[in-house]
Amino acid sequence: MASYLEIADDSKGHELDLFCVPKHYEEDLDSVIIPNGLIKDRAERLARDIVRDMGGHHIVALCVLKGGYKFFADLMDYIKTLNQNSDESVPLTVDFIRLKSYSNDESTNCVKVIGGDELSALAGKDIVETGKTMETLLKLLNECRPKMVKVVSLLVKRTPRSSGYRPDYIGFEVPDKFLVGYALDYNEYFRDLSHICILSEKAKEKYKV
Repeated sequence: MASYLEIADDSKGHELDLFCVPKHYEEDLDSVIIPNGLIKDRAERLARDIVRDMGGHHIVALCVLKGGYKFFADLMDYIKTLNQNSDESVPLTVDFIRLKSYSNDESTNCVKVIGGDELSALAGKDIVETGKTMETLLKLLNECRPKMVKVVSLLVKRTPRSSGYRPDYIGFEVPDKFLVGYALDYNEYFRDLSHICILSEKAKEKYKV
């Protein structure tokens, strides 16, 4: 089973005034639940685990846009650093795909694949994928017959709506709350937050489309 850092259900997070938060968002957030430094430390550890486990195989790292881009960039930087500074390294190329499944704060249960290069080019490759809407994408990827697919997810949410799917690598297991920041959004807002924060109920109405 993948190791992860668990954020308890009763965690109220940290007071906003302990961190640097853009002033235009101060009234929209309840608290900081995962500070940026802790996110990056987990990303570095996950990079070490991936390099160790892949055993020198060529990796095609596939980023799920838009919510995965910050985690993906940090993870790739840490893998690149390991490649440059250790006796073990993995050949690495990157690709991008966009999945859309949310309207406001509700899942639409309809996953749309937007953009991305031709997935058939991934045939026979080892794929490390990052993101959160996995099962639909995994079906598409497996149709292309890659040699191996591993999923890395920064967050896994404890929720009764879960299908039960668990990624191969997990950063944090978090409560069933709507989280924003570190590229996670609410109707395209809050991607520019450095920390992962709990969105206030008032903000859901304010930014609703």
